[in-house]
Amino acid sequence: MSLEKLVYLCKQKDIWAQEKLYRKYSGKLFTLCLKYSGSYEEAEDNLQDSFLKIFEKISQYKEVGSFEGWMTRTVINTALGRISKQTVFLTINEDFVEDTDVEVDEEAISTDFLIKIIQELPQRYRHVFNLYAMDGHTHKEIAELLKITEGTSKSNLARARKKLRERIEKHQSKYSVHSL
Repeated sequence: MSLEKLVYLCKQKDIWAQEKLYRKYSGKLFTLCLKYSGSYEEAEDNLQDSFLKIFEKISQYKEVGSFEGWMTRTVINTALGRISKQTVFLTINEDFVEDTDVEVDEEAISTDFLIKIIQELPQRYRHVFNLYAMDGHTHKEIAELLKITEGTSKSNLARARKKLRERIEKHQSKYSVHSL
């Protein structure tokens, strides 16, 4: 069945079509939820809430642009909505922004390790890092999404990168010692 037909049936509140859509996209969208969640359980909750919103608002999708992109925005907005209710972002002086690059030895660092250390970042840093580095949002967009200033976004990104750099350097030095 084509995606267009599936979306059409979901707009008609067809439960079979909703289940089919869920099965088709839940894995990919769950991975996205993990990026914006502090735990596996929170990611499950975000996925559930996201699909409820997708099915509730599917009639608003006007076949303009990618349906998958529309669902992705719904998932991110759902997760960020939950975050904004829980998280307190520190307001930072906009003059303080120390941005650092992280050099990664790809042989010494696994993708699983990177995902793990990103998950371990404080929530406010993790969300800004994911929105900027992983999803390509600008600081202005992040500020609007999280209801913070652009300076706070820049500062939280710099602090996230600093923490990641420290963890990677520690891991790489440990890896270098073991490989001698």
